[in-house]
Amino acid sequence: MEQTEALKLVHLNDVHVALGAKMVPFAGYSMPVLYTNLIQEHIGVRTGVGVFDVSHMGEFVVKGERATEFLQYVTSNDVSVLVDGKVQYSCLPNDKGGIVDDLLVYRWNENEYYLVVNASNIEKDWNWLQQNNTFGVEMENISEGLSLFAVQGPKAIDTLKKLTDLDLDSMEYYSFKSGTIAGIGDVLISSTGYTGAGGFEVYVWNKDAEAMWKAIFEAGAEFNIMPVGLGARDTLRTEMGYCLYGNDIDDSTSPIEAGLGWITKFNKEFINSEFHQKIKENGPTRKLVGFEMIDRGIPRQHYEIMDAAGNIIGEVTSGTQSPTLSKGIGMGYITKEYTKVGSEVYINIRNKYLKAVVTKMPFLK
Repeated sequence: MEQTEALKLVHLNDVHVALGAKMVPFAGYSMPVLYTNLIQEHIGVRTGVGVFDVSHMGEFVVKGERATEFLQYVTSNDVSVLVDGKVQYSCLPNDKGGIVDDLLVYRWNENEYYLVVNASNIEKDWNWLQQNNTFGVEMENISEGLSLFAVQGPKAIDTLKKLTDLDLDSMEYYSFKSGTIAGIGDVLISSTGYTGAGGFEVYVWNKDAEAMWKAIFEAGAEFNIMPVGLGARDTLRTEMGYCLYGNDIDDSTSPIEAGLGWITKFNKEFINSEFHQKIKENGPTRKLVGFEMIDRGIPRQHYEIMDAAGNIIGEVTSGTQSPTLSKGIGMGYITKEYTKVGSEVYINIRNKYLKAVVTKMPFLK
């Protein structure tokens, strides 16, 4: 019981409980894992529209004359290419060759940014950024005051267009606007998400969160909008080959090993950049790859990956039964000899070596 009492609650916790959500501990919060059933919620997002309450995520404001310079140093991606209203996926490298967290960087203007970080890492990220703030930037942690709803799926745009005069049609992928939605002012909306199904993320102050949630569900009623839990969020992101912090990336994984070379830019100096540049030049000894099961079986985190002779060549970091593809899929780090697409590997599932094949990600083409 003690663990449950210590869990934080998102602002709309009572709404989820009233909807019959199954609540589970996740990243220090009590979170809805599913409302109806996982496959129904997953397919609802892929084909229509679903809403995730992801208010457990962390949000920091970073501002000051040297804000851009600071973020260039603490993040792996090139912040200088951002223009006002654009979002960038990036990571915070640590000083040991791994990743403190992956995050989104929003640029308001050259002196003000907004960072969105993983719930489990809010305190860790905050302390890391403060520790490396030799640039005199101001930082504010606004995580506790905000709610965040991910409205995802092909019908997300039709749902939200009913609620706002903001031109959502013209919003490019990874851009954002602020304005009024559902009669509520001071809302930020971004064309981002973690599903690969398209859609938006809506940031709203807690005082307006319940009104926003209700308005979104009224607007989406004709599209059979549904609340969606963390279970489908995980299967949706796995089909896209999106990394999950704590599974596929952590304090000991280089972004180069994790296939995140595209967010690791060496035209600037960042924390421990020389270390990662060497990995890039020499080639990593292991790599994060995607694989599909040939034999029937569901791969799970920490399962061993073997070669045909039964030698351990890696470990599964994420795995599931794909509701869209109706087969087992997964991601894992394996030694470089087996990372080529088409390589046959075996997953040790309850002491049975089941055949799989290394494949390109995303799994869902």
